[in-house]
Amino acid sequence: MASTCLEINHLDVHYGDLQALWDVSLKIEKGRIISIIGANGAGKSTLLQTIAGAHTPSRGEIVHLGEKINGFKPYRTLPRGIALVPEGRHIFPRLTVEENLLVGAYLPKARKRSRQVMERVYSLFPVLRQRAGQMGTNLSGGEQQMLAIGRALMSEPEVILFDEISLGLAPKIIKNIYATLLEINKTGVTMVLVEQDVQRSLKTAEYAYVMQEGRIVLEGRPAELTDEAVRKAYFGV
Repeated sequence: MASTCLEINHLDVHYGDLQALWDVSLKIEKGRIISIIGANGAGKSTLLQTIAGAHTPSRGEIVHLGEKINGFKPYRTLPRGIALVPEGRHIFPRLTVEENLLVGAYLPKARKRSRQVMERVYSLFPVLRQRAGQMGTNLSGGEQQMLAIGRALMSEPEVILFDEISLGLAPKIIKNIYATLLEINKTGVTMVLVEQDVQRSLKTAEYAYVMQEGRIVLEGRPAELTDEAVRKAYFGV
């Protein structure tokens, strides 16, 4: 049986007076691919950002490998092996592709192995090697998404949180990126996929959670979740 890598217990998150997450609980097993799906505004991105340290929970706990990490900022979660690929990619506009990748290796341990890990990134995304000297913003949307994933890999994370990686991309590019994610997962990296693309996400994941209005309303193995149940949980009808 796989061991638990991340555990979220009864999590509440607020933006000022606005509550964004309500009593969210989930478990993420080491080496698994977990899907979190839901309509826009369901709280999916807030959940990932909270795990990564961008938000502090107002209640509940986040446990990583047995240690409570509530309130840890990103500079403390990243050294623990938790990396976020943010929605919108957030490529550094005045840096080249290679410089963007090196930003991901700013931790001392990662810096020592940066060239070796960069070769791994280039083998996964050959187009990045071809574009290494170009400015990141000159890349296509799909290439920028590959760069954002590559930048996360540069820290050699144990867990990668992916926030809407297929948003705005052509189906062929999405298919290729997901195929690469499976290759990365084979190396033991745990993955959490936040997506609005329900079918692709469920096809890839080993376990899924459905969120609605800041709450987990359905969970299970994708094969056990009927289309009707997912539709009801997704849209609340």
